[in-house]
Amino acid sequence: MSANRTVAPNYFVPGPSPYPILASLGLLGFGLGAAAWVNGVVWGPIVFFAGVAWLIYVLIRWFGQSIRESEGGLYGKHVDTSYRWSMSWFIFSEVMFFGAFFGALFYARSISMPWLGDLDHKLLWPNFMAVWPNIGPAELVPHFITMGPWPLPTINTALLLSSGITLTWAHHALREGKRSQVIWGLGATILLGVLFVCCQAYEYIHAYHELNLRLDSGVYGSLFFLLTGFHGFHVTVGAVMLFVVWIRVCRGHFTTDHHFAFEGAAWYWHFVDVVWLGLYVVVYWL
Repeated sequence: MSANRTVAPNYFVPGPSPYPILASLGLLGFGLGAAAWVNGVVWGPIVFFAGVAWLIYVLIRWFGQSIRESEGGLYGKHVDTSYRWSMSWFIFSEVMFFGAFFGALFYARSISMPWLGDLDHKLLWPNFMAVWPNIGPAELVPHFITMGPWPLPTINTALLLSSGITLTWAHHALREGKRSQVIWGLGATILLGVLFVCCQAYEYIHAYHELNLRLDSGVYGSLFFLLTGFHGFHVTVGAVMLFVVWIRVCRGHFTTDHHFAFEGAAWYWHFVDVVWLGLYVVVYWL
């Protein structure tokens, strides 16, 4: 699985790049379009999808340039270290992102709920029951049924845990120079990720139509769909990352000692697995 690589410079200094400002323009269209869309402005969806499409195009060109530089032998150990630190801090920011939602769930269940059920608030809301989940002090939220762990969430847990195993298999195969096993292991991981997203989409359909569980079903509905929805989005992003890596493996990229793109995507995927385990316990069981 070795490849002929030129000797990398001590440190690679890239030339001026237009991609940061171009990506910022796409993000501006994304945010402006989303804000206009939720406020009922006619041009909101157009600007939103145009911003998303432009951002995707810019990222494809940007990462394509990085791939060409890497395969051209321009990245040495210093650049590799920079990428590793960058990916580490990115995953840390994602930990804090999900930590905010887990914190909101903890606050609603363990602080707000007992507080609303104390004696003082009983005078204001005599019929309020401090149990989780609930329909609020004024019972303005339509009644709904909570989503239990059986069967779809448990199936999804098995799918993600299995994907972690297949990804680890592919990683060990890559380090041992067994390219065919890398292709099969990565392919199985991507397939399991796609199945996870499909199961979650079916779960949402079931929640909306049979459980009457919606995004506006009080704090429980909001947190349920925010936590599981953002996690599903991260699974989708991770599957896209692994798919790009899979294509590169099929094209003969990476060597046994030079494959951080694979490792970075694997770090991200394992992070997604760990977050799901927390969601599975806190959201579906407790």
